[in-house]
Amino acid sequence: MREPADLQIEPRWLLSMTGPAPVLEDHAVVIDSGRIVAVGERAGLSARYAAREVVRRDGHVLLPGLVNAHTRASRTLLRAASPYPGIPSSTALAREADFARDGTRLAFALMLRAGITCVADLSPHPEETARLAAQTGMRACIALPIGAETPEGLTGQLARAERLWDQYRSDARITLFFALLPEAFAHEATLTRVRRVADELDAPVALCLGPALEVPEVRDAGAAASLVAQAAHTGLLRPGCAVIGSPGPQELELIARHGATLIACPRASLGARPAAVALLESDRTALGSGDPEAAGGFDLLAEARTAAQLSHIGAARALRMATLGGATALGLQARTGSIEPGKAADLCCVALEPLSVGSFAGIADALLFGSGAQGVSDVFIAGRPLLREQALLGFDPAELERTARQWRERLRLTAAA
Repeated sequence: MREPADLQIEPRWLLSMTGPAPVLEDHAVVIDSGRIVAVGERAGLSARYAAREVVRRDGHVLLPGLVNAHTRASRTLLRAASPYPGIPSSTALAREADFARDGTRLAFALMLRAGITCVADLSPHPEETARLAAQTGMRACIALPIGAETPEGLTGQLARAERLWDQYRSDARITLFFALLPEAFAHEATLTRVRRVADELDAPVALCLGPALEVPEVRDAGAAASLVAQAAHTGLLRPGCAVIGSPGPQELELIARHGATLIACPRASLGARPAAVALLESDRTALGSGDPEAAGGFDLLAEARTAAQLSHIGAARALRMATLGGATALGLQARTGSIEPGKAADLCCVALEPLSVGSFAGIADALLFGSGAQGVSDVFIAGRPLLREQALLGFDPAELERTARQWRERLRLTAAA
C-alpha cells in the first residue's frame, strides 16, 4: 500500500544544491506536512507515495527557494520617487509605520514572483515586517536595529528586541537577529551589552559596514575595517555573525578567521565600484538584493548572475550562494537552502526556454543566463503554494497596485511642498 503525502512535484530538472550530482533529471520531490519527505526518481516515488496533489512541470527546473540575505523591503515604495528629485531617500515618510507596512507587503509579493522564499529584512519597524511575514506565509529573518537614532535609546531598543523575541520564539518561519548599525560602534559598552543580550537569547548578529550598506565607495574603508576589528575585539565577530557589505582584504581576513559569514549585494554596488564577491568556505558567502531603491528591485537571480560575472565563478556556485549560502548566513541551513529529506519544502520552479537550453553548458547556466526571475512559475514555502503558474496566491494584485499609486501621490505632494 502506498504511503499518503500532501504533494509531489515533478519537474524536468532538479537542482538540489546537495550531493555529487549537480543536476538530476526526471526526479521528483514528495512533501508532507510542510517538509520534504523524499527525493528520488519520479517512477519510484510514484510507486511508493500516493500524493493528494501532483504538480508536473515538464519544461521547468526545480530548485530551493532563493534566500535574500539582506534587503530593506519597505523602501521599494521609494522607487516611485524617482521622478521627483526633491525627495531625499531619508524622507520622513520612509520612517512611518504605514509606509513600512505597505512597502513590505508589496516587496513580499515582488519577491515571491522572483522565487524568493526567505528574506532577511532591515526596517525601522521590525514589528510590521514580522506581522506581515506571519500573515503572508513568508519565511523571514527580522533585523532588530541597534544604533539608530531613536527616542527610546539603547535600553529601549533592547527591550523592544526582547519583546519581539518572546512573541515569535515559537514561530518556525520567523527568526530575529541584532543588526548593528555603524552608530552602535561609538561606544564599546554598547557592543558589550548587545553581545551579552545576544548570548542570553542565542541570537545571531549582523554587522552593517556603513550608512549605505551596499555601496563601498560612500564609506571610509579604514573606518569599516575598524568596525570589523571592534566586533572581533568585543567577541561579536564569530560563528553566527554575518557581515553585510563589500569588505576589503583586511576585513575579509578577519571575517574568515573568526568563522563569520559574508552577505554581498553586488548589483547595488555596481554604481560605485564593481568588485568580485568574496568567496568564503563552507557556503559562508550569501547574496542579498540590498536597498531596492539602489538595486532596482528584488531579483536575486540577477544578483547571482552579477556575482558569477564579477567573480568568474560557475553558475552552479553562484546559485548555491543564492540558496544554501543565504540559509547558512542566516543560521537556517538545517531548515532550508537545499532540497533534501527533513528540510522545509521551500521551493521554486523556473521555466526554461526549450530552444535555448542546448546552447548553454548546463542547466544551471541556462537558468542563470537564459531564463531568470521572469521564468519563475511556482513558489512553495513550507509546502504551501504562494505562487502558482505565475499567479500570486494570498495577495490582491489590484490592491497592491492601488496602494503603490497612493504612495506615489503622497511622494509627489511631498516633493511639491
